[in-house]
Amino acid sequence: MSKLEDSFQRKIKELVDRVSGRTILALVLFLYPGIGLLLPVLLGLPKVFLIELNLTGVVMAMALGVGWVDKQLKTSERKRLLDWTSNIRLLDSTEFEWLVGEMFRREGWKVEETGQSDGPDGNIDLVLLRDKERVIVQCKRWESWVVGVNEIRNFAGTLMRENLAAGSGIYVTLSKFGKQARAEANQLGIEIIDSHDLLARIDKVRQTEPCPLCGSSMLLDHSVHGWWMRCVAQGCKGKRNLGREPGRAIELLTSTS
Repeated sequence: MSKLEDSFQRKIKELVDRVSGRTILALVLFLYPGIGLLLPVLLGLPKVFLIELNLTGVVMAMALGVGWVDKQLKTSERKRLLDWTSNIRLLDSTEFEWLVGEMFRREGWKVEETGQSDGPDGNIDLVLLRDKERVIVQCKRWESWVVGVNEIRNFAGTLMRENLAAGSGIYVTLSKFGKQARAEANQLGIEIIDSHDLLARIDKVRQTEPCPLCGSSMLLDHSVHGWWMRCVAQGCKGKRNLGREPGRAIELLTSTS
């Protein structure tokens, strides 16, 4: 992909992220029927200009439309990941970042995802914005490696590079933090979230149905007997068979609210 194409895609993504679906629709109608057809006809432009403007309008309208659809699909996927993932250790690195980002969204932050699966991300996977506050997040889907003090110090260096105080950084991992890493993070004011803390915070923002026996969250699951919901609390046998409620199962699978 050329730098021009990459820049074009980034601009489209930024626009789609900032405006509503109605605005996107209005822009699509303006670009294709307006610039691509109506404008050259009204101006009486030569056929060659009509073709060029028509092509430009089509490309721009399609880019905005595809960008908006892609945003809706990713939004739905993020919400599904957070609400229905029973074992977050099965997620890959990108899905893990999406899940963490969705958790922060539900905690009241505006989230920008900056991590790159095909290149360096500069120790910044998520940018959190709320009022005038800006926080950067580093996500590490580590399980076998304990996060050491050097990782915390490297992250502190990233915060300095971004002209942010150490208190404006959050480090999230599926693993644990070593004793020295915890001490360093505490001294610098960096918030650290290990697997135990992460699961607790996810549980608080999940929008699932409560278990009829204990009140804990129930997760959607599937077996040879069909769709059903089961309680996540250890030892609880609460469940709900959705075999007679196919509409509810479809609603839970496709909901983007």
